[in-house]
Amino acid sequence: MQIEVRTARADDEIALARIDRLTWGPDVTPAPPPAPGTPFFDDRLDPAAAIVAEADGVVAGYVAVGNSLPVPAHRHVREIRGLAVDPDYAGNGIGRALVTAAVERAARAGTVKVTLRVLGPNAAARRVYEACGFEVEGVLRGEFRVDGHLVDDVLMATFCGVPAAGEQ
Repeated sequence: MQIEVRTARADDEIALARIDRLTWGPDVTPAPPPAPGTPFFDDRLDPAAAIVAEADGVVAGYVAVGNSLPVPAHRHVREIRGLAVDPDYAGNGIGRALVTAAVERAARAGTVKVTLRVLGPNAAARRVYEACGFEVEGVLRGEFRVDGHLVDDVLMATFCGVPAAGEQ
């Protein structure tokens, strides 16, 4: 299988919305499932902020990256705001390729640190992030109530070729 990563385009919308519907679940997000017809791209996510993976020419996944805080002192940090791989393509390295591409793109843009939040029960995603160099920075215990259960929000990050504070 040949995997190619590229910047998302507006015409990827239908495929990406489909992947979002296929991958939504309470172990992945505390948010409600997207309503039918919900656009993938909107005022919070522009195609330029997403990277798409194609497997043999078929859109198979995406990662969305953006600023987490609109504060000048935080401009050196980017946040992975979403990662999803079509279940038909899971286990083929697509998630890892997307995360690696996102970190590399952020580094080229001058980013020092890439962060993310992942639900505690989402072990598969946590393994992908760890394989890409992300480390747990903190855990917000019981941050969400999902299906009647308290769920941890795990904060992870990686530095883009720059030593973390105190590692000089």
